[in-house]
Amino acid sequence: MNSQLYSKLTVRGKVQVKSSDIQVGDLIIVEKNQRIPSDMVFLRTSEKTGSCFIRTDQLDGETDWKLKVAVSCTQRLPALGDLFSINAYVYAQKPQLDIHSFEGTFTREDSDPAVHESLSIENTLWASTVVASGTVIGVVIYTGKETRSVLNTSNPKNKVGLLDLELNQLTKALFLALVALSVVMVTLQGFVGPWYRNLFRFLLLFSYIIPIRCSLELFSLSLRVNLDMGKAAYGWMIMKDDNIPGTVVRTSTIPEELGRLVYLLTDKTGTLTQNEMIFKRLHLGTVSYGTDTMDEIQSHIINSYSQVHSQNSGNSTSSTPSRKPQSSAPKVRKSVSSRIHEAVKAIALCHNVTPVYESRAGVSGETEYAEVDQDFSDENRTYQASSPDEHARVPQATKLHTPFWPENLLAPHELVALVQWTESVGLTLVNRDLTSMQLKTPGGHILTYYILQIFPFTSESKRMGIIVRDESSGEITFYMKGADVAMSTIVQYNDWLEEECGNMAREGLRTLVVAKKSLTEEQYQDFESRYNQAKLSIHDRNLKVAAVVESLEREMELLCLTGVEDQLQADVRPTLEMLRNAGIKIWMLTGDKLETATCIAKSSHLVSRNQDIHIFRPVTTRGEAHLELNAFRRKHDCALVISGDSLEVCLKYYEHEFVELACQCPAVVCCRCSPTQKAHIVKLLQHHTGKRTCAIGDGGNDVSMIQAADCGIGIEGKEGKQASLAADFSITQFKHIGRLLMVHGRNSYKRSAALGQFVMHRGLIISTMQAVFSSVFYFASVPLYQGFLMVGYATIYTMFPVFSLVLDQDVKPEMALLYPELYKDLTKGRSLSFKTFLIWVLISIYQGGILMYGALLLFESEFVHVVAISFTALILTELLMVALTIRTWHWLMVVAEFLSLGCYVASLAFLNEYFGIGRVSFGAFLDVAFITTVTFLWKVSAITVVSCLPLYILKYLKRKFSPPSYSKLTS
Repeated sequence: MNSQLYSKLTVRGKVQVKSSDIQVGDLIIVEKNQRIPSDMVFLRTSEKTGSCFIRTDQLDGETDWKLKVAVSCTQRLPALGDLFSINAYVYAQKPQLDIHSFEGTFTREDSDPAVHESLSIENTLWASTVVASGTVIGVVIYTGKETRSVLNTSNPKNKVGLLDLELNQLTKALFLALVALSVVMVTLQGFVGPWYRNLFRFLLLFSYIIPIRCSLELFSLSLRVNLDMGKAAYGWMIMKDDNIPGTVVRTSTIPEELGRLVYLLTDKTGTLTQNEMIFKRLHLGTVSYGTDTMDEIQSHIINSYSQVHSQNSGNSTSSTPSRKPQSSAPKVRKSVSSRIHEAVKAIALCHNVTPVYESRAGVSGETEYAEVDQDFSDENRTYQASSPDEHARVPQATKLHTPFWPENLLAPHELVALVQWTESVGLTLVNRDLTSMQLKTPGGHILTYYILQIFPFTSESKRMGIIVRDESSGEITFYMKGADVAMSTIVQYNDWLEEECGNMAREGLRTLVVAKKSLTEEQYQDFESRYNQAKLSIHDRNLKVAAVVESLEREMELLCLTGVEDQLQADVRPTLEMLRNAGIKIWMLTGDKLETATCIAKSSHLVSRNQDIHIFRPVTTRGEAHLELNAFRRKHDCALVISGDSLEVCLKYYEHEFVELACQCPAVVCCRCSPTQKAHIVKLLQHHTGKRTCAIGDGGNDVSMIQAADCGIGIEGKEGKQASLAADFSITQFKHIGRLLMVHGRNSYKRSAALGQFVMHRGLIISTMQAVFSSVFYFASVPLYQGFLMVGYATIYTMFPVFSLVLDQDVKPEMALLYPELYKDLTKGRSLSFKTFLIWVLISIYQGGILMYGALLLFESEFVHVVAISFTALILTELLMVALTIRTWHWLMVVAEFLSLGCYVASLAFLNEYFGIGRVSFGAFLDVAFITTVTFLWKVSAITVVSCLPLYILKYLKRKFSPPSYSKLTS
């Protein structure tokens, strides 16, 4: 990235510079499909329109293209080199997080008078975005850590699993037990002689209590090593699972976290949805058209436009077109054909979609768009709906809303779907620039409409409008479309709109109400003068401008109601239902607008059908937040929908109260969230609840959230691999998260808990035997077993059976997916707790005591062989304890058990000198003849049975009278 070369414009011409060498004030040339290296002010473009498109998917997560406008003062210069012939400077605000706003000025001082041009978000090119059309030249204003993309990226933290933290606590307890035991032994000695030396001897003798001992000879005894090897095995199993192909585990430290999650925070666009819109329904009041009857609409459009053109050809002798609007004609009931014609034309005109044509072979980048208006071929046309920061095409319109949010606009893919639908029925948008748009009729005729005004969609108005003039007739028409809640009071009285909107919403369709109003020339001129006057106001400019626009929005003619489906990812509904049944609370954090987020929450069943939704009203002050929180507190068992702005106010004044109320909701939807806000919400949940969080997303704007969560999951999608590469786990589809959590999360946690506690038991039991041995022999600090036996005990004698616990499973994968309620038990952390730890400590003390005292009692006459006796019983006990712990046998477990036993029996012939007690003082050795006697075998068997049989009986009784929840299902 830092070594990528870019063209820098200097007085001597173009020079190549590395991205890392770019400085503030440099003039950088960026070609089409090239990533912008730093934050810049847009000065010039090769496009004749003075604007260009950029792709921002790796910045804000939106896949739609954004239209950017060059500074008019520099765009008008005759040649590129003239940039160095003017005396100008750029004032830019200090670096800040908000990627959707910018304030600055461009000043040219060598003209008379000096030229002052305001700069806003549409004049900027942020780093990490990609030029989608033409070649652009910009002046660098921010670099490195000051760019918007870097400011919105948090430093990744070193993630530590909850299981590791719990084991650390238990290890500390074991260390205190080690010190206490050593002090007791020295005290019982009576502090005779150099007692402090004996204290350190006992610390070394009992150090097997601590499972993290990593000396060379006890490498595999280390709890850390066993767990890390186990986690690596879990990761391998996840990646080899054929049911979730393409899954990549990018961390080997937290796979068991997948089994402890309480909160899942998910992105919407590209994660829950495919980001693909399909036009499903057109309702005209008396008649409704679905996907299977679209051909009827197409035939109506063909007929109506053929009639219009035949009439126009008959009246071609008239030199002056009539400017008399249709509204002055007597009101008669329109035919279905004319109503369809008006509705389709309105949908084809009321939007901010631009047709883009791919460059043809042999055409240079400088002129690839120069002849676009001459070639309207369908083969290379694509549509792009840009976000509101592109509304420089009508500069006055941008005053209607600040700051600029891409989410303020109707979803770009929804707009594209509408325009693509009009093309499918015969009316095609073929060209659009800053002042006009052209439609092609089914007969191939081109209709030109001049854009007079655009009123962009805002979350406050919930509607967008456009005023156009028909070139052929001169008629001026005001078209508007928006949410039903906003449009119902604007359109003329009707008795069907509310009911049909409800019907479509229940089908999961996104609805838009379309209306129009014909204006006379006098009406428009009057509006324009009042509109321009309102824009010049110093005080309450936005309110005055909105009031003037609303004066037009009265008694509009209702044309139609449209229904568009935002296709969900495969199996999103059953997956979300599974996660909900598993006790996981799901929060949807999206940059999209409130209406879109609410619609997807319903259609995906994130919010169940019988559940109420509380939409948190916009608040800006402490008092408003207090009132709204009180209103929310009175609601019970309802989903919460809140915007990022209101969330910011609530967290500023009532953080604890808000989080407490939100956590009680079955689902929460946060809309219009910035990348930093998403990460902040994750940290809030971690801080206030102490529960484990998981974040899942697919875009560059989700990286901060993914890195902040305890467990981050990235989806490889249309928005690139940035989220996937930054995540702990990478999946290809959202539905895979179900199996990842229910099956692999469960197994990883259960296995790690069993493995960790068994490794502790393995160290505790031998330390107990050492303590008993030292007590019997007057608290002598003499080791019971020699070094090589300890190496064998920690490796070939017990390592394979103990490690085979990573293959154990308490529930079959099919059962875990069928009954996700089993997941709830995992979040309680009962598999590894101080209770289970104390149980294993008691087991270790009991077994260690039985093994040592049993050896001393049964072999009093053959005491010289006590090492061989007790060690053999110890190995058999460990192997039986592994068998006792296993819940589902795997053939490799059986192999590991017999392999370890065979290795011990075979090694007896070579280790005879190691079976002496303190070889120097006792001089004992292994007597092969003795260990082959029946007496030796039955006595060792008796000790082993006494140490293990009671535990088997207790396990049987517990499973019979207090079985775990999953045992009822497996039976």
